[in-house]
Amino acid sequence: MTDPTPDTAVPPTLQDDKALPIAIYALHIGGAVTGGFTCLIAAILAYISRKGAPDWLASHYEFQIRTFWLALLFSLISLLLTAVGIGVVMLVAVGLWVIVRAVVGLSHLLKGQPYPTPKNWML
Repeated sequence: MTDPTPDTAVPPTLQDDKALPIAIYALHIGGAVTGGFTCLIAAILAYISRKGAPDWLASHYEFQIRTFWLALLFSLISLLLTAVGIGVVMLVAVGLWVIVRAVVGLSHLLKGQPYPTPKNWML
């Protein structure tokens, strides 16, 4: 007999397409623990993967690359400001900013949506 409920599972190719961007978002989140080391790996993987990616995935790769560069810039500024005492607080803020960006990007990815504003520096 046939099952009356329609199959709403995501096609395997779409799930496979999502695997690497999910891993890259996880590496960004892990960067808060590793001092940004895994963010570097995430950026390299995003640079390699964005060529030939479908447009909706390319928006995620662009967002991930931009997250890396902005986090690096803000982290360097924060390190310079440790001399006046606010750098540590800013480093924590940068870490939280990266985590929030990764979670928001992951949310769009899991819905199968492109990231709406990959060039935006906030969210």
